[in-house]
Amino acid sequence: MRETTFQERLAVTLTLTIAGTAHKVISGSIKRLALELWSWGLEGEVEFMLTDNQSQGGQDQDKLLADFLKPDLVEVSIEVKADLPGTSSEPTYTPLTVKGYVTEKTLQEQAVTTGDSDLILHRRYGIRFLDAARLLWRQHYPCALYTQKTVKDVLEAHKGDKIQLAYDWDAKLGTQHSMIFVGLEPERGASFYDWVLWYVHGNHGVFTHDYTTHGYKLAAAKDSSGTPQQLYTSNLSSLELLLPEVIRHEVNVLNALAESPQTQNVPQDQVVTGIRQDVLLCTPISDDVQARVDLETARLKARGAELELVWRSFPETAFAPGALVKLPPNEAWGAAGVAEDATLRVRTLRLYAEVASEAEEEVYGDGYSLFSFRMSTRLEPQDETYVDLPAWQPPLYPRYVEGFIVSEQGADEDETWQAYTDSATSLDGYKVKVPLFEDQIIPTPFNPNLLPGHFYFPAYKGERVLVALDFQRAWIKRFLDWRTGARMPQDGQGVALLVGKTPENGTALKHYYTDDKPVFLMQRTHDKDTQKIQITEGTLLIQVKEEQS
Repeated sequence: MRETTFQERLAVTLTLTIAGTAHKVISGSIKRLALELWSWGLEGEVEFMLTDNQSQGGQDQDKLLADFLKPDLVEVSIEVKADLPGTSSEPTYTPLTVKGYVTEKTLQEQAVTTGDSDLILHRRYGIRFLDAARLLWRQHYPCALYTQKTVKDVLEAHKGDKIQLAYDWDAKLGTQHSMIFVGLEPERGASFYDWVLWYVHGNHGVFTHDYTTHGYKLAAAKDSSGTPQQLYTSNLSSLELLLPEVIRHEVNVLNALAESPQTQNVPQDQVVTGIRQDVLLCTPISDDVQARVDLETARLKARGAELELVWRSFPETAFAPGALVKLPPNEAWGAAGVAEDATLRVRTLRLYAEVASEAEEEVYGDGYSLFSFRMSTRLEPQDETYVDLPAWQPPLYPRYVEGFIVSEQGADEDETWQAYTDSATSLDGYKVKVPLFEDQIIPTPFNPNLLPGHFYFPAYKGERVLVALDFQRAWIKRFLDWRTGARMPQDGQGVALLVGKTPENGTALKHYYTDDKPVFLMQRTHDKDTQKIQITEGTLLIQVKEEQS
């Protein structure tokens, strides 16, 4: 919808906080303002003019310049409210307040020539800003492992002192996991901001920016609390009904487990025959399959109609995305397909204001200005479950680290193996200690790995392994070293198989060459007691021996 420009008198206050010092700029100095507010965050631009004429005997001083040139993080606070000429019944105006942090700065000095010199009288400043999470988390690429923690614990560990978080999603965020791995790096593209959005999308949650607290909320569903605000025809210019694209596919959830493969169909009413999306899993845990079916079912719910409202003036009671509103109660503002008296939720708000005439310098210092004004809002049904998120890219897993096999069987020096049974899934697994991450211990599958099933050689205590780390699971990728006593001299081209707890308490099978003739040795050792069978050229030796002290 094409937006129409109107003349509007607004009171705009800009506050820039730099290194603890607040610099306030009021409407008379602001030349241009652009705001885009979404349910998940915001961005904006402001241009303003400051006068500095003290060197010419004037009273205006630009106190911002020195701080503006610093590289310090700049906090932005903008307050916008209607400011109509006084009437006999003066209304109460409620402002729209947004906060963010500066990403880009510009500065243009405007000189005035007097005689033989140029004097700087005005400076035109420009800033572009974003909400805190979008700015800071997009530069955050942690690589961290957590054990016996919740996703909420992870979020709290990475929010820093500029991002405030609230939660209403205990079923997901409050569940403790055996491991959580956040493995991000700039070369792979996905930042911590992407990681958070990926998690929210993957679990059909909601991520919203709270324009009251200027923080964020992660929730299981959209907030529908509060009293809807009545909109008035005097503020509105036009309305457009938007019908989102209809989903035409169904979903099949496939579980490729060899012993019990299954395909579960997730139908929906508007499917076109033959059009589907297949989701491939390979898990022995039936709850994981059902969870994915539930997720895909929720994603197939049809979206409701949306409304685009164009405004002719700024409302006396300002609001932001997330607010509940009602259209004017008359036929002219009724939209086809939208129930009369329906409660709607504001999803986006766009506002653009530019001074009506750059030549009106006499308004410098005034608390209001006359702006060329455009504003529009996108509304959705109160019960809409579709979650609008910014563009994001999924993190790339797995990442690889080294670790040591853990076993609590036998003495510390015994190279034993142990399978740990998960009480929730009844599946057996190894435990692996990861030195890089403070010796935290993670579970991995207990299986033949790359060996065929007729070899039963579990990994032994202390064996160095390469571990693949995914978001909430890990597995042994390969083994990295030889067991003590296993390596044979290269000259003899030997190979060996060692079993048992230690070299002094176990059995060894070895094959090597002496004078280019093969030798086969099988030896059992228990402390000083040894038994061996050795086959060499023309000789079979069977020996039982107890070593003397």
